[in-house]
Amino acid sequence: MKENIKTAENQRLVIGISGASGAAYGIRLLEACKELNLDTHLVISKAGEITIAQETGHKVSDVRALARHCHKSADIGAAIASGSFQTMGMVVAPCSIRTMSEIATGVTSSLLTRAADVCLKERRKLILAIRETPLHTGHLRSLTQLSEMGAIIAPPVPAFYTKPQSIDDLVNQFTGHVLNLLGVGNDCAREWTGLKGG
Repeated sequence: MKENIKTAENQRLVIGISGASGAAYGIRLLEACKELNLDTHLVISKAGEITIAQETGHKVSDVRALARHCHKSADIGAAIASGSFQTMGMVVAPCSIRTMSEIATGVTSSLLTRAADVCLKERRKLILAIRETPLHTGHLRSLTQLSEMGAIIAPPVPAFYTKPQSIDDLVNQFTGHVLNLLGVGNDCAREWTGLKGG
C-alpha cells in the first residue's frame, strides 16, 4: 500500500449513492474505504436503492453493511446534515442529474443533497461522479455553477492507458482516482508513468 498523503484511519468520509446508472462506483468506493479503514457515512437515495437492485448482484442491505454508519435519506437530523460534524468531504457516486441540480440550487430535499450542501458551505471537498450523457446547456450551466462553488466534477470516464481487461478494472481505476482527489493513497488506480522508449 502506498504511503497515505492523509492518515486514512478514522478520517470521516460521507458517501452518497444516487439513482444514476453506475451503482458499482459507489459500492467499490465503499469497499476500498473499508480496506483503508476510513470512517464512512453512507446515504443512499430511494432511486439509488432501485439502481443497486437492477444493476448489481448486491442487496441494498449488503451495500449498507460496507459502511461504518448508514443514514436514511429522509433523516435530516443525522450528524452529516450539520457543518459542525467534521468530515474530510463527500463523494456522490454515481451522481444523478436530479441530485446535481438540487445541490447546485441549494434547494435540498433529502439528507444526501443536504450533506453535499454542507460540504460546499464549509469549504470541504465535494466530488460528484456525474452519470449522464449528452448534457444540455442547463446541465452544463449547473455544473459550472457547482465548480465555481468549489465542487469537483468527476464523471467516471474510463482510462484506457491502463489496458483494462474488465469492467472491474475500469471501476477500480476510477475509485483510485477519487481517493487520490481526497488525498488518500491507495492501490486501486495505476499511475501514468510516461511513454516508454522513444
